[in-house]
Amino acid sequence: MSYQVIARKYRPRDFDELIGQEHVKTTLDNAITQRRIAHGYIFAGQRGTGKTTVARIMARCLNCVEGPTANPCGKCSSCIEALQGNAIDVIEIDAASNRGINEMRELRENVRFRPSRDRYKVFIIDEAHQITTEAFNALLKTLEEPPEWAVFILCTTESHKIPVTIASRCQQFSFRSVEFGEVMERMKFICSEEGITADDDALAVLAQTGEGSVRDSLSALDQAIACCGNTLHANEVRQLLGIFGIDSLGEVSLALEKQDSARMLEIVMELERSGQSLQHFCRELSRYFRNLLVAKLTGVNTRLIAASPTEIKRLAEIASKFSELDLTRYLQLTLNLFRDLQHSLQPRLHLELGLIRMVHAGKLTAIEEVLASLPQSRPVALSASAAVPKERSNLKLNPEPKAQPKVAELIVAAVVATPQEPSVDSPLKDRLLALLNEQKKKFSADAVQHAKVEESSGVIKFLAPREFVRPLQSRDIAAALNSVLGRMVRVEVVQDDSIVEVKAPAPKAAEEDEVTRERALANPEVQRYREIFKDSTVRSVRDLSSQE
Repeated sequence: MSYQVIARKYRPRDFDELIGQEHVKTTLDNAITQRRIAHGYIFAGQRGTGKTTVARIMARCLNCVEGPTANPCGKCSSCIEALQGNAIDVIEIDAASNRGINEMRELRENVRFRPSRDRYKVFIIDEAHQITTEAFNALLKTLEEPPEWAVFILCTTESHKIPVTIASRCQQFSFRSVEFGEVMERMKFICSEEGITADDDALAVLAQTGEGSVRDSLSALDQAIACCGNTLHANEVRQLLGIFGIDSLGEVSLALEKQDSARMLEIVMELERSGQSLQHFCRELSRYFRNLLVAKLTGVNTRLIAASPTEIKRLAEIASKFSELDLTRYLQLTLNLFRDLQHSLQPRLHLELGLIRMVHAGKLTAIEEVLASLPQSRPVALSASAAVPKERSNLKLNPEPKAQPKVAELIVAAVVATPQEPSVDSPLKDRLLALLNEQKKKFSADAVQHAKVEESSGVIKFLAPREFVRPLQSRDIAAALNSVLGRMVRVEVVQDDSIVEVKAPAPKAAEEDEVTRERALANPEVQRYREIFKDSTVRSVRDLSSQE
């Protein structure tokens, strides 16, 4: 008798043996129990999650002599033949090679005949997304109103390629990736049945290989048994499958901790000499930094890392040596590096440059830390003399070389020198008005004249009444500010109706104010405005031409 691979030998035979698809099991179990059996199903999900297996279990449940039942006997000819894949009334079609309109026409003719022996004629169409549009159209009417003995089950890994007209006539089930812990438990059970000794680290490596696919993990287990015998060790399994362990990836984190760029170059050289794929190494490195970040955020007791408890503990120890910001930066750099390596003609040079960049990124200091370390001293107020350079006569022709200040010192000096609390009569406002008047931008100058100017944390704020808010948003004032300060600034306009005048106007007689008001209300444009907006009210009138 020929050898049967583990993935086929331990294929689930009923819903109780199926793992990771509780929502599918519950729905189908209830549907069979309540005799609410649909004529069409779509099983969609990634490879190796049990789509075809559930379709065969469904066929056994429907055609069992004791059924329809959610617990088939497994002893009758219908159950045995459906399990072996040669049941006469269970037709499995590979749509990858039978995707044309002629095959669908043949299927449509086959549907018309009653089952030869069983209760239902079940059509399992695998890789259904590869059926052509014309073939789907030929199947459409049959799938919409099939005979009472026909059940269609379409299995696909790309459900978005199924036409909407087909999907709307079927019940859709989304098969999820199987959790890491469930795959581990399944492999432990199989190893105990097969007499295989394997530690948790070795099984964790095999489960990681599947990435949520039970079939892929069991195929890797079969390969590991053929290579290593009845005893599996994590290091041997990693070498067989080409997976980098924490020890090899930990060399990168150790070099980052010591900020050793030379060690990074040696790591790349070792990878080249051993014939390792640099793209695969970078992919595993990004997964490694992702796990470090998760371990930093969640701690040891986490289900978010696909690894054994021992590996998770080691990851947490390594992650404690880095900050959350550093790990986030390293993860982003490795993702960018992996993307660049896909199209690189010189992958070694790209990898060396990327790893050295990571070393330099670890030397950066967050601006928050620099600001937090500043002394609590009063900031220097802005003055007109602050921007005036020294006389050339005070400069030496051959000045002595001085030590260059550090970046942190430059930041501290810049922050201390930033004006924070100038008074209302600050020279900043006077210089701004002078420049606007010189440029003959009277309206902008008048807007600044009637506003209160404040500066806080490098932001220039204009507090102005309602009627001057829009003029203060003009480009003229922003350009003038940049010229006065010699740097780019951010301008904010804040409406403040409590401000009437920054500088009180010259006292006027009551009759002069009344004359000004009457002259303003007699203006044709004002009268037209009041006719359009009948509920409007004139709150105050100012004679801007008479103000300084």
